[in-house]
Amino acid sequence: MKSPIALTQFPQTNIFRKGDVFVLFGELFDRGYATHLVDQARNAGMEIVGVTVGRRDENNALRPLNDEELAAAEARLGGKIINVPIMAGFDLDAPAGEPTPTDLLAKMTLETWEADKLDWAHIEKCREVGVERFRNSLSEVMAVLDGMIADGKNVYFAHTMAGGIPKAKVFLVIANRVYKGRGSRHMSSQTLLDSDLGKLILQNFDEVSANTFAHLIDLSAGIRARVEAAGGQVRYSAFGYHGTGILVEDEYRWQTYTNYTQGYAKMRLEQIAQQAWDQGIKATVYNCPEIRTNSSDVFAGIELPLIPLLLALKKEGGGAWVDQQWQACQDLLADEHTVEDVLKKIADMQTSDVMRPFYDFSSWPMANSPGQSDVTIGTSNEITQMHRDGKALISDLLSRLVVEAVGQLIFGESSEPTGPVLWLNHDIVARTLVKTKGASRAEREAA
Repeated sequence: MKSPIALTQFPQTNIFRKGDVFVLFGELFDRGYATHLVDQARNAGMEIVGVTVGRRDENNALRPLNDEELAAAEARLGGKIINVPIMAGFDLDAPAGEPTPTDLLAKMTLETWEADKLDWAHIEKCREVGVERFRNSLSEVMAVLDGMIADGKNVYFAHTMAGGIPKAKVFLVIANRVYKGRGSRHMSSQTLLDSDLGKLILQNFDEVSANTFAHLIDLSAGIRARVEAAGGQVRYSAFGYHGTGILVEDEYRWQTYTNYTQGYAKMRLEQIAQQAWDQGIKATVYNCPEIRTNSSDVFAGIELPLIPLLLALKKEGGGAWVDQQWQACQDLLADEHTVEDVLKKIADMQTSDVMRPFYDFSSWPMANSPGQSDVTIGTSNEITQMHRDGKALISDLLSRLVVEAVGQLIFGESSEPTGPVLWLNHDIVARTLVKTKGASRAEREAA
């Protein structure tokens, strides 16, 4: 990708109807992008089918969900879950009787990890074991799913798998310094990536966040062929992150969070979509705006680019509903602070000489720096302290709005996608919200 390709128009086509099948390829979490995408499929009358990564027992062996876990997961999803564990990644895999990558990482300490070396021939054997396990389980899932899809139905596969951080105590301390450290506690993300620990983590990110999309497309080929032969259509979507276009000095500009270590896997995800697209398969990665999720909270400052959505809402139509969102955000702040104060802090950060070099699309993902970390993390901490309650933030409110708009856009665009990689910038997100939320309020008032 030489430049981001933005979705600029509202989707006009809808192929999905009652009885079609929506497959959520990943588990559903309360604070994730997928929540409203599932709502859109449900509202269209589609049958909802999910999968599970399974759970680990006391010996780290992978198992299906038990009856209680399965019932809770199906209630949350509002559909049937195929209870075959398809945990991705290879950090807990190894040939029988041999150590897993996580076992090897357990020997690393804060004093030794930068110099500690891994046996890459052994790591490759572990990776092969993990990939074979995943593909075998996914083949079993596809066999079950095939029997759930009637001829003539359309199918939508929504890939949501992401992550891949091994459970190594040493990494928890390192991550805190890379993503939250300032001053003497700052740590270079490049130092991490140059180490064997970092190289292993990047490999595992690839397997979880990207290669699972390729396995999904590959192992659903039989379903795809049968569905299309019967006149139906198959679509694939995945959630990406590769920066976002937001309002900076009243102009929409691409910017990003630094350091987004998973960025390399997200670029691989884009390449997989492009390869599928080249083969005539409608697979699209949607690069979404920043929101706060259960997993993103480790990245101090990732929420800051979300707050200028308030400016985009005014620029893209405004109105009574938008004024209400501004007021709701104001109500979350302590009496001595205003939304304008918050936006000024973010603008000062974005336009600072320290941050400007990091908004180079061709260099993404860039390593962090002491100055960048200090400005980003410092601004994040200051804005959090401006709130009445550190657990009720403007970024939480706006995250829910972004998730709602993103769900509508992805579901709508996936009927007839315009390309393999699309950016959902703040302009189209704001226009979606103004159109749907503003209009629905006006209709209620008229009634």
